[in-house]
Amino acid sequence: MSSMLPSDKNNHKSPLPEPFRDLIKSMNEFFTDKPMRGFLQSIDDFFKSPFPAGTGFHVETLETGTEYIISAELPGVKKEQIQLNISGNYLTISVENQELETEENQISHVYRRKYVRQQASRTIALPHVINENLVRASYRDGLLQIRIPQEKGKLIDIEE
Repeated sequence: MSSMLPSDKNNHKSPLPEPFRDLIKSMNEFFTDKPMRGFLQSIDDFFKSPFPAGTGFHVETLETGTEYIISAELPGVKKEQIQLNISGNYLTISVENQELETEENQISHVYRRKYVRQQASRTIALPHVINENLVRASYRDGLLQIRIPQEKGKLIDIEE
């Protein structure tokens, strides 16, 4: 049994056996070489975006009795990127992000240009036609808030 112990009693850490050393080396190469490195970079890019493309964003609608309050969470979005569109009884909130990324390396003479365009929208249906002249919207700290007054329709008396 003593023959299985390392001969150097001062060395507490024994070297990895040959098969494990090769396995660890292979795993390191797998994660640092292409195409895996590009795949991991694309995952990082995905989580850097303010909103995932095509999935929309969180919208909440509250009815107070006198108005509808629609709140949309848009962290990292600038006011200029938001567009509101009213058509009949539908309100559409659209957010569009366009960026041109350029990278120049004078040493290796590599030039890279990347055009990024992200778009998301949500449409909210209300039970009556929206009067766009009465709609108020504000945007502060990543929260868009839209106030739409509830309009009373004309009541019609029913004759006997």
